[in-house]
Amino acid sequence: MKEKFYFIVALLLFSFSSYSQLYGGIEVGSKGVKMTVLQVENLKKNAYDVKEFWTENVGIATGISIDGTLFKEDIERAVAVVLLNYNKMLTEYKIEDKNIFIVASSGVGLATNTSELTDKIKALTKKNVEVISSSLEAKLLLKGCIPPKNYLTSAIVDIGGGNTKGGYAKEINASGVFFPISADIGTVTLTELINKKCKQKTVFEFNEEMFNYLPTLRETFTKMYTNRPESQQKNNIYISGGAAWAMFTLLNGTVAEENFTPVTYDDILTIKAIAENNYQRFVLDAENNAEKKKVLKTYQQKNLIAAFNLLETCLEVIPDMKKKKIYFAKQGQIAWLVSYVFDNARGVKQIY
Repeated sequence: MKEKFYFIVALLLFSFSSYSQLYGGIEVGSKGVKMTVLQVENLKKNAYDVKEFWTENVGIATGISIDGTLFKEDIERAVAVVLLNYNKMLTEYKIEDKNIFIVASSGVGLATNTSELTDKIKALTKKNVEVISSSLEAKLLLKGCIPPKNYLTSAIVDIGGGNTKGGYAKEINASGVFFPISADIGTVTLTELINKKCKQKTVFEFNEEMFNYLPTLRETFTKMYTNRPESQQKNNIYISGGAAWAMFTLLNGTVAEENFTPVTYDDILTIKAIAENNYQRFVLDAENNAEKKKVLKTYQQKNLIAAFNLLETCLEVIPDMKKKKIYFAKQGQIAWLVSYVFDNARGVKQIY
């Protein structure tokens, strides 16, 4: 009897270990290269844990708003970072090569020479590098950043470095059908666009030019939503991306404890006003706050001003915004990887 008990325990342990695997994701984004390591306990039950997540800042999208291309030096830096971290996942984390995914974000895909980046990465890693379209990226965001029970009552808006994307799901013939929304403006591209308008290059002038550009920004986002009118009718708005992360972190000084944390439109206005008029407050706070320090290492003042104007404006133009609920989706940075891993797993509501 005792032998039978030990056999059953051993069988259970073997079954558990056979499910538990590590997956790695490397995303070349407009503002930096993001690395994620997932411990997947059971694919069928969607059980996973974020083992590690880290970012290396490489502003690869700077050239897009200048001449439409990725600068050669930025490509070289990004490729070096990808290769270093790819090898780290293989050797230090012992992740199987087939479980490592490398992608380029839709913002990077706006460049006319993105293939130079992907070809170099493939030559060094022997892995295909998918350039995710804004619609696919938004679909992955919806699946990874919104609770399944809220799919049909919510919209997702993600502000990246190179663009803004999102979307919503609608039930058609008993299936969830995804409808993307997007605009070719993000934190990095807006910062460079406003910088080009400035002669003195001061923050004061940057604020003035940003204010003058707001009508165009409102028009851009209004068009984004009116192209998909139902996007404006959702009761819940989930925000993700670097702008949302920076806003939440500077507001609270902590990492979000929940995957989906309520925030208010007034919270965004408050943080935007500080970025524009009292940036030194962020600097002083960051001296004794590690999380706020991470934000300031990632974004300079002009980047934050651009990010928060994007965040405010993309919400401001939605009708009846004050009646809607806003949630910060903290897992936005890994949503694509989670969706990749679980895309065909049982228990995930399929969005087509």
